[in-house]
Amino acid sequence: MRLGRSALTMTTAEMAAGRWARARRVAAFAVGALAMTGPAILNGYPLLYPDSMTYLEDGRRVARALFLHQTSAYYGMRSLLYSLVILPLHRNVDPWPVVVLQALLTAWLLWLTVRSIARGHQAVKYVATVVVLSVATSLSWYVSLIMPDILGPVLYLAIYLLVFARETLARWEKWVLVAVAWWAAASHATHLMLGVGLCTVLAAVLALRRDWPRMRGVAEAALALVLAVGVPMALNVYLYGTPSVQGESPPYLTARTIADGPGRWYAERDCGQRFAVCAYAGRFPDDADGFLWDPAGIYHIAPKSVQKQMEKQDVAFALAAARRYPWAQLRRSMANFRDQLLTFGVDDFDPNDWLLSQFDTTLPGRKAQYERTRQARDLLPMEAFTTVQNWAVLAALVAMGILLPLVGRVHAERLRPLALAAITALVVVGNALVTGTMSTLDERLQSRVVWLLPLAAVMLLLAWMDRKRPSRG
Repeated sequence: MRLGRSALTMTTAEMAAGRWARARRVAAFAVGALAMTGPAILNGYPLLYPDSMTYLEDGRRVARALFLHQTSAYYGMRSLLYSLVILPLHRNVDPWPVVVLQALLTAWLLWLTVRSIARGHQAVKYVATVVVLSVATSLSWYVSLIMPDILGPVLYLAIYLLVFARETLARWEKWVLVAVAWWAAASHATHLMLGVGLCTVLAAVLALRRDWPRMRGVAEAALALVLAVGVPMALNVYLYGTPSVQGESPPYLTARTIADGPGRWYAERDCGQRFAVCAYAGRFPDDADGFLWDPAGIYHIAPKSVQKQMEKQDVAFALAAARRYPWAQLRRSMANFRDQLLTFGVDDFDPNDWLLSQFDTTLPGRKAQYERTRQARDLLPMEAFTTVQNWAVLAALVAMGILLPLVGRVHAERLRPLALAAITALVVVGNALVTGTMSTLDERLQSRVVWLLPLAAVMLLLAWMDRKRPSRG
């Protein structure tokens, strides 16, 4: 009888300990998600970029076509799946729920990442990690921004978890990660390209090592990427009648190669009537943004039929110019890559007249509320925060240089921080290569991923601190 009471008492104590542990995890998760919304709270409203208004607006047109069969001639030039998924959250009334979703997704991915590496006091280490990243890096700024930018790092962390930390995941967590990776990859072309490149590199390395168990994780990530191609393609077939991953996307490559020089020279000297853009030779602006977005820019003033020709001929024109002037294009592209790699400030949240003019149609009745925000009044501490992040990235690089040789591979868990550091390096360099050579130079494009470097440094530090702690099995 005493043994029974002892067993009952132990079971009750274990249950109480389990409930307390779950409560700690929930509290830590809530604190982490809240910390990542700091800039939005400071601003008094979610952060907005001109593109934010198109993401908020385009979802309505797509939803009407899918569910009400009310077709339209135009559905938007950006990710229709990002617009469609966030539509039930904001309903063109309030964008705050979108920030909440992004905070919860990112907080969950970071929790799984910390859990995969830290051996003890995981809740405390998780809160410390997220608070440091939220205060010292651009993480919280992109969680607080109504844009799919934060979903790129979400995708790359999901790939890390599926491949290198699958032993720490429950079955339902793996499939939720696949679903999240699918949406993240489908939300922006850059995410999809980097995801494909990352999986290709990992598959090659693991095949050489004959690490077939981890190849299952690559296969699961690849499934998400295949769906990220197939679903948007099917959606565009339904909406436009033609298969396309991006839909009606502006001629980014044409604008880039013209700004670089080879596209300009090719249009002026060699093109003739082969490409629609060549009719505007001699009138090109000096930068890609001027070509695409200036009210007097070539793409903006061209008739709709000519715009569609430019879009269809985008890749062909860029390739033709590169073939004609290969070394000039290579030198310019490498210079753009270098500049983008070293440009990652937080300076893209200035007041914008066009953004303000869209409130009446996109978020009716919310214009006055936005005008009272720090962003609208140009009071966000962007310069100070950029300085903080620059020092944080520099400190992370120094710390990684010191810690990488110290973190051994004695146990399987020790491979994870090394793998995370390698994936981070591939992503940061790859992001600069893709965006720098294919788009315009923009601090936002690199800043959205550079916070992964401090994350990798913190994970290496946790692994080194836990080097003498026994494995939990």
